Amino acid sequence: MLDAIETEVFNKLFSSIAEEMGIILTRASFSSNIKERRDFSCAIFDGRGRLVAQASHIPVHLGSMPATLAAVLEAFSLSPGDIAITNDPFSGGSHLPDITLVEAVFSGSSKTPAYYVVNRAHHADVGGISPGSMGLCRSIDQEGVRIAPSYLYRKGRLNKNLLDHFLGRVRNPEERLGDLRAQRASLARGRQRLLALLKKHGRKHLIRVQSDLFSYGSRLMEATIAGIADGTYRFTDYLDDDGLTGDRQVRLSVAVTIDGSRATVDFSDSADQVASPVNTVKSVTVSATIYAFLCLLGNGYPVNHGSYLPLAVVCRHGSIVDASYPAAVAAGNVETSQRIVDVLFGALAKAAPQRVPAASCGSMNNIAIGGRRADGNQFSYYETIGGGMGGRPGSAGLAGIHTHMTNTMNTPVEALEHSYPFEIVRYGLRKSSGGKGRCPGGDGIIRSYRFNGDAQVSLLSERRKLQPYGLNGGGPGKTGENILERGKKKRKLAGKASFSVRRGDILHIKTPGGGGWGEERRTAEQQNIEPMKQDGRQGSNA
Repeated sequence: MLDAIETEVFNKLFSSIAEEMGIILTRASFSSNIKERRDFSCAIFDGRGRLVAQASHIPVHLGSMPATLAAVLEAFSLSPGDIAITNDPFSGGSHLPDITLVEAVFSGSSKTPAYYVVNRAHHADVGGISPGSMGLCRSIDQEGVRIAPSYLYRKGRLNKNLLDHFLGRVRNPEERLGDLRAQRASLARGRQRLLALLKKHGRKHLIRVQSDLFSYGSRLMEATIAGIADGTYRFTDYLDDDGLTGDRQVRLSVAVTIDGSRATVDFSDSADQVASPVNTVKSVTVSATIYAFLCLLGNGYPVNHGSYLPLAVVCRHGSIVDASYPAAVAAGNVETSQRIVDVLFGALAKAAPQRVPAASCGSMNNIAIGGRRADGNQFSYYETIGGGMGGRPGSAGLAGIHTHMTNTMNTPVEALEHSYPFEIVRYGLRKSSGGKGRCPGGDGIIRSYRFNGDAQVSLLSERRKLQPYGLNGGGPGKTGENILERGKKKRKLAGKASFSVRRGDILHIKTPGGGGWGEERRTAEQQNIEPMKQDGRQGSNA
């Protein structure tokens, strides 16, 4: 075993490389979704494809990356000068807009990789029938271009056929090309930093360090699980609907079995996959599970391959949480993943009620807008909107924040209005939308868009019918609302919708609040009881 201080120093070194990869991606990218919202993630894997370190980026990206890398390495090996590309959800991905690049890092004359550097970025459009590639589709083939694990670069040479095919099917090819180049620059910086680390410390020593880090990550997760009483804990929650086939709720059920320092998380009783994009793939379900248990672990600890080892995730193939081709999955990554966290926390709250928060807003509140600018060029815009965080043991939930499987920032109003033909006419907190309780839930957000021309809009949102639950006597959060204002008329929209807007239309997105935690303490007046007198005797209303 290495010295504990040395192990932590190397943990920070690896993590800082992943963070620096993210800084390069931010600065070099073209789209507001990557540059402003920072909808991307970066990570480092060892030569065997095991997670070494990750940046503090997007949970839904990071937890599914190991499956993506495994799919790439199963398809082919990477040599110096190669860069792989994929966005295929059925090859360990998440949804089509999330494009992943992978590059191997070789030490000296070695023919086997010492590391893999990986990044994933959400592109504002990857084709398909709806601008932003986030519409109400019935199959993944309608959602956009699907790239199976492929070479983007082979021995330093660009795969022009693949790139031209992709750019020819998207709505803003210049922006897509710029963002892909930014991803490549991010990988180059990661490779550069790792080569410097290898030169300074040697591969053998770094392998020892990584072994200790994996062991440390595993022990921490084992200790966290061991702190939960043995048993099986069940919980069921529902999606509002699938968005296409009526008002039928979609069931998500989990059984969490704690056995010593191991946990088995079984989603087999969840609903079958549906004919809409709320399906998700197993890699995203695994990602949400990892996230929920890491929340119990707390901050400041390494997250690596070892963290995953004490957890087993069981899914039924062909279900809503392990969909098979050709299921549409755009909303599964952003909406169903949030509900998976809700069902996991609901189950874990039965085992550890003093450690688990109430439900947060439960939606990423996705909006995609597409159309043409005055100069005739197409544009695609995408963003998610925050909501209320659930109340936590000992602390109120935060208001107006992205929660759980997303960790993005907002698009600043100035940047949005500078780049796109619409404007924000209202942006603020949605007062009194958080659930009541000893630790109340945070409030949601109101964000209103006024359009300066015709456009096509897609909304993928949840918790418009079913409230975010409270825990331990706390009240539920308020459901969200989507409203289209045209002239003097206002029309309430479904949570999942695709529609056209005209110049002057205003779209209001009101996001859900978080659930409250704990029974609200009533004042003496509310209890109809006089305050305690100075001598300690209670007054009487008799």
